[in-house]
Amino acid sequence: MGSGTVANSSRVPEGIEASPAVLAMFELYGKNYVWMSVATSLIGAFSTVLTGTIVNVAIPEVMGAYGITQAKAQWLSTGFLAAGTVTMLLGAWCIQVFGMRTTYITAMVIFLAGSLLGGVAPNPEVLILSRVITGACAGLIGPMAMILNFQIFPVKKRGLAMGLFGIGMVLAPGLGPALGGILIENYDWRYVFFLALPFSMVAIPLAIMFMPRKEQQATRPPLDKVGIVLLSIFLVTMLTGLSDGQREGWNSEYITGMFGAAFISGVAFVAWENHITAPMMSLHLFLNIRFLAASIVTFVVGIGLYGSTYLVPLFLQTLQGIMPADSGLLLAPAGLAMAFFFPLAGALSDRIQPRLVITLGLIFFAISSWLMREADINSPYASILIWTVIGRIGLALIFPSLNAASLSTLPLSQLSQGAGIINFLRQLGGAFGVNCLSIVLSERSVDYADQFAQTQVSSPATQQLLMGVQDKMFGEHFGYVMDMPMSFNFLSQGIFQQATAMAYREGFMLVAAVMVISIIPALFIKVDRK
Repeated sequence: MGSGTVANSSRVPEGIEASPAVLAMFELYGKNYVWMSVATSLIGAFSTVLTGTIVNVAIPEVMGAYGITQAKAQWLSTGFLAAGTVTMLLGAWCIQVFGMRTTYITAMVIFLAGSLLGGVAPNPEVLILSRVITGACAGLIGPMAMILNFQIFPVKKRGLAMGLFGIGMVLAPGLGPALGGILIENYDWRYVFFLALPFSMVAIPLAIMFMPRKEQQATRPPLDKVGIVLLSIFLVTMLTGLSDGQREGWNSEYITGMFGAAFISGVAFVAWENHITAPMMSLHLFLNIRFLAASIVTFVVGIGLYGSTYLVPLFLQTLQGIMPADSGLLLAPAGLAMAFFFPLAGALSDRIQPRLVITLGLIFFAISSWLMREADINSPYASILIWTVIGRIGLALIFPSLNAASLSTLPLSQLSQGAGIINFLRQLGGAFGVNCLSIVLSERSVDYADQFAQTQVSSPATQQLLMGVQDKMFGEHFGYVMDMPMSFNFLSQGIFQQATAMAYREGFMLVAAVMVISIIPALFIKVDRK
């Protein structure tokens, strides 16, 4: 991707630094091209992100419809995530070989077909295949939209550009669970896979008109096939090991083999990428200390974003007994608040050093997670909503500044590679975050339940509580605890709820600690103002 000049063109906004193909679109449409391309990229990105998050509420229904286990159903999420994580690093190659317009349109058409396939899938294998297809397309579309938005705004407004780009990326996971829950409760789980179709059908004709063509002088680098295979093996084996570890046993041959394969393929991938001349991940970009710092923070924030998105709805549904649609609606204001603050935070990062905005956002998110450690079965919904809004405001401060700062440290020729790496690391962090927090919840719940069972059964306070339950059941006072299943089921349920609440608290505290630690690399993110 080459650089362009705007000095002698009145149709190109002042301060634009973009590739010749993007500048040609300004010459064709004038200064209004900014908003034409923003709309095009956001609609496409929104539809793909929506598909990635909305399926979570449909998993129980899918398990019942096909009679499959949780282990197999998890591939509806893992397949989408792994495929998208790999293709995020292929965006730079696709743009060079086919151009942004052809890549974007092709990805949207295949994404549309994959979504339709999921809605009519006759068996779970076809449904998982559809998720892999749509995930792969989503991995291409997201970074491409980010690259385009970065170029169509003046250099001094790139923070605002990333803020606008983030609106679609945030509204989708914010609204997806609520919309999915409504569709499932009123229609059928298959409609969840059709929800993104209208957005996709609008994005394709817009892309035909407003996405830039292939660069005329672009070279055709070889496809890094070995890198694709090694990265795919690493992701699948690592995610499978994390997902199945507790069920199969962390010391079992199966899990040990998965982690061994992940380690070998991960090391081989890094060695291979460092060896070849046209890698899918240019490791030399990490020699730029500012880009390296932004990459570390991006990975950590991915843990926080996906981890909190996983923890909060699950907490509401498992402990407070809220239906999926209601939990999505309850958290929708937090998503809307985040979307509102995105462009404001982006504009702020254009005026002051982004590391200050990022650090403030990390502090907000850490405070939110720390406050959530107080949540239990009796916590008012209003309190949970306020705590969640604080965290979402923190994320709104982080993302536009982080995206703009990470790419601003790179020359235009490395923009596609940088965008792919940043998106790859955010999604990889999310994958690790969700799996690790799931492990924490499962194992710590069991540990706390064992501890409470040993201390509570013979506790005088517990005995008094059970006698009170009996008194209410029979309308008279017995003075002792009878050997009744109903009483002890009541006690078991109480122990389970308390143990689970304690595990959630540890999960939230873990997220808070990770956010605080990430402030250290954030301080190294600096942008030279022009």
